[in-house]
Amino acid sequence: MTLGTLFIDLYLPDCRSLKEKRGLLKRLISRLRRDFNVSVAEVDKQDLHQSARLGVAIVCNDRSFANSVLSKVIEKVERDPSCQLQDHVLELL
Repeated sequence: MTLGTLFIDLYLPDCRSLKEKRGLLKRLISRLRRDFNVSVAEVDKQDLHQSARLGVAIVCNDRSFANSVLSKVIEKVERDPSCQLQDHVLELL
């Protein structure tokens, strides 16, 4: 069994309030869950309206599959025009 975790730090330049941030992250999290069947949550920076940290997790039997899925999550976030990927940390256990 393989557990893959991914932490993504985002910059949200167009968010002027926490309400805007919640709406943007809700759409992004829903798309990631739907497209990749992963668990996603905002895990830090909840009080900052232009920054966010998402935690993404996947559990599967194949280490390369977990790595592939989490890499595709990173690519999807990088292509999203509403946010800018600042940093990410991917770990496979």
